[in-house]
Amino acid sequence: MEIKHNSLTSIALQKFKKNFWGVFSFWTIVLIGVISICAYLIAPDSSKNANQMHLSIHSKSPGFKVKILTIPSNIKSDGNFFEKLLFGNENLDAEIPITSYHVKDNFLHYTEYASDSATGLQKQVAISNFPKNNYQDFIEERNFLFGTDKYGRDYLSRILVGSRISFFIGFVAVLISLVVGLLMGSSAGYYGGKVDAIIMWIINVTWSIPTLLLVIAITLALGKGFWQVFIAVGLTMWVEVARVVRGQIISTKELQYITAARALGYTDFRIITKHILPNIFGPLIVISAANFAAAILIESGLSFLGIGAQPPMASWGAMIKDHYNYIILGQPYLALIPGICIMLLVMAFMLMGNALRDALDVKS
Repeated sequence: MEIKHNSLTSIALQKFKKNFWGVFSFWTIVLIGVISICAYLIAPDSSKNANQMHLSIHSKSPGFKVKILTIPSNIKSDGNFFEKLLFGNENLDAEIPITSYHVKDNFLHYTEYASDSATGLQKQVAISNFPKNNYQDFIEERNFLFGTDKYGRDYLSRILVGSRISFFIGFVAVLISLVVGLLMGSSAGYYGGKVDAIIMWIINVTWSIPTLLLVIAITLALGKGFWQVFIAVGLTMWVEVARVVRGQIISTKELQYITAARALGYTDFRIITKHILPNIFGPLIVISAANFAAAILIESGLSFLGIGAQPPMASWGAMIKDHYNYIILGQPYLALIPGICIMLLVMAFMLMGNALRDALDVKS
């Protein structure tokens, strides 16, 4: 009779797979991650930061359609595929929303789109401006699935590109918090005494400062910008990691296998990294999932206050800030869509964290 010996990791993985909401949240996070990486490849507006403005069609409702005339600049962009994947296309062509057009005397005559039933300006452009005089390929009917924002930018594209900041800030912030938290927490828990007292004093002082206030102070010290926000959020989230690591090491360092490791002459660094930390990964995974969600909310709050990602960079929090007054102006979706995106991503991380906690609980 064959006896199967399952490791604790495989048992935890089997328990996690049985949790419907945990698995669903995991694949939701994976989907959002893929979308954020390939945002410029799937966004209708692949320009840098999806910042192609058409002021004449601002604040249009979802499903709005209009003809777009593209006048080529005959200047080629030098960016390669990876630059376009990471930063988008350098859009050098002029895009003009139009209502009608006709050709006369080798000129394309068109009427610009004008809102509120007004008559648009009538202009003309020489047919020779288009490659091989083929102007038909430069007129298309564009469908704005999520409508346009107050600057006439494609809102779906802004949502897709904005997912990058909300998604990747979780990774950067959690990585920074793990590095600092593991260093401080393991030192305090393993050595104790004065080392523990000093580190706990630093932890308590940092803990007593409101998180948002501390992030604002660090952001103002480092300056406004993309990476400054990532670093600021990460430097405020290490306290919880340090407290958990310290508590786990205090309860683990007196066990027999740690005493045996000391008797064999192993160094403190090897004991901590090889024998203690691998056995406390369970609580760290759970708290990291919670920190992911917290980092997304903090970044959204900072962007809403205007000290997060700076315009024209797309950010869900900044999009809420730009359009929250539209809630009472009859177009609440401009603020609700990014708000719902934030809610779904945060909820996915929280549900996955709860599923991981249940799966890693040895008592269940």
